[in-house]
Amino acid sequence: MATTGMQLVGLIMSILGWVAGLVVILVPLWRVTAFIGNNLVTAQIIWEGLWMTCIVQSTGQIQCKVYDSMLALPSDMQAARGLTVLSVMLCAVALSLGVLGAKCTTCVGVNSLKARIARISGVLFAVAGFLFLVPICWTAHSIIRDFYDPHVAAPHKRELGPSLYIGWGASGLLLVGGSLLYAGSSPPGLPGSPTFSSGESSPRRAPASQAKGYV
Repeated sequence: MATTGMQLVGLIMSILGWVAGLVVILVPLWRVTAFIGNNLVTAQIIWEGLWMTCIVQSTGQIQCKVYDSMLALPSDMQAARGLTVLSVMLCAVALSLGVLGAKCTTCVGVNSLKARIARISGVLFAVAGFLFLVPICWTAHSIIRDFYDPHVAAPHKRELGPSLYIGWGASGLLLVGGSLLYAGSSPPGLPGSPTFSSGESSPRRAPASQAKGYV
């Protein structure tokens, strides 16, 4: 059925968004060095992520260091840590519920209960996508604001890293996948749009020849 296909497509898109979100969280490529004229030393590139910062030398050597203190980080990075981790945890819960409520599985025998579980899974995936989108947009706004701020020194300016672009894609997959999962998990027995058949299902006026006259 079309709803079953929609449900499977939504679940697959949500899983892909979850995996992409995990990659975004782990890879330290949220902020990268901005090269503005000759103000920066091009012999090394700085990568900044949620958990560590890395320096890439011109020789190809990479040195990474974990942040010493979480409280010393900027507010946007602290919020990004919390929201992204919460989003990934919600995706794990939503994935478990999505497998239980999928129409192609037999974990739950009652169809109405399966539909409700699948719809809850779709809502959780969509909420996780929104939670993941907030820190991505917040970080991008901070980078762009500092880049064009004349009071920020050139060595401290950064550009949008690849992780942010992957994060936007992950958020879109979670939002769209959760919506498709919710739409394709309609409980059985819900009234749908009216259908019309060619059979004589509605009463019609009897022919005049069959009508009985009364005096």
